[in-house]
Amino acid sequence: MAVLFNHAIVFAQDKHRSASFFASLFGLPDPVAWGPFVSVELGQGGSVQFAEADFQIQAQHYAFLVTEEEFDGIYQRILIAGLEHWADPQGSQPGAFNRNHGGRGVYFRDPAGHGLEALTRPY
Repeated sequence: MAVLFNHAIVFAQDKHRSASFFASLFGLPDPVAWGPFVSVELGQGGSVQFAEADFQIQAQHYAFLVTEEEFDGIYQRILIAGLEHWADPQGSQPGAFNRNHGGRGVYFRDPAGHGLEALTRPY
């Protein structure tokens, strides 16, 4: 039996802002409010659900495997938005993407401070 990703809950100061940022950067459908969450649908039935926190948020890291074409769009949107981004998770290579594992990858932060990664080849 294959184990498939279904959903993750990501805490944010403003769930609408974080969900819209994520959907926009990754070129995904508009977020949908559902109960206490604002959800962004991914492929294969998965979703990222954003929830507001009444506590200090601990930054997490979320990596997303995308196609080369999707990466082109994501990277263009990063540049257009003037977002800080890095080729490495330590942030020592600013303003660039990497060519690790025969593909490309880039790191950046969402409005809540979570580290996001878009990569075209798995590690």
